[in-house]
Amino acid sequence: MVADYLHQFFFGYYPYICMTVFVLGSALRYDRDQYTWKADSSQLLRKKGIRIGNNFFHIGIILLFFGHLIGLLTPQEVYHHFMEASTKQVLAMVAGGVFGMLCFIGMTILLMRRLFDPRIRATSKPSDIMILLVLYVQLIMGLITIPFSAQHMDGASMVALANWAQHIITFRSGAADFIMEEALIFKLHLVLGTTIFLLFPFTRMVHVFSGVTAPIKYIFRSGYQIVRKRG
Repeated sequence: MVADYLHQFFFGYYPYICMTVFVLGSALRYDRDQYTWKADSSQLLRKKGIRIGNNFFHIGIILLFFGHLIGLLTPQEVYHHFMEASTKQVLAMVAGGVFGMLCFIGMTILLMRRLFDPRIRATSKPSDIMILLVLYVQLIMGLITIPFSAQHMDGASMVALANWAQHIITFRSGAADFIMEEALIFKLHLVLGTTIFLLFPFTRMVHVFSGVTAPIKYIFRSGYQIVRKRG
């Protein structure tokens, strides 16, 4: 009974708690603490490794995010006309493996800099190290799910996870029931994934919004900057 209750909580209610904190917390931080809305790059302290680590990490994590977003939220009725669930699972495993390893290399470099470079460590906030470690663990668990997925290539787990995500995002009941029988590693991956949304407003990850909104604000700005030559 306790296990059933915990399952219903973490996969039926907890995602909504995380998303509520994500939306309200981000809005409040932007309204009250705009000067903290930044990435706090360590490039000025030491350039060694930053280019490869930063590029690999960002390319990998962006592709993984949109891969998860499209893969989980695309209804089966949309893709089943030209792709079976088993084929979609193979694509997800291959793409997830490639992008995941790319992100893993980049994140390892960044984490080593953050933990073992004295100058960078001294200027790092506890939340900087915490969120990087959380993302690192989440990435590793995601890579571990690949061999588990390979044990059953019929795509059933892929469909179950997608049904869970689509029921959560559309506020339909019974979402937790879809993944009741899934492997523990998938459940841990989901719980930590939703927890990242919970932590998001309190970390440097909020700068993600700036990467989206800044170009839009620039395009639709009300005026132009006037630049004069020196007299």
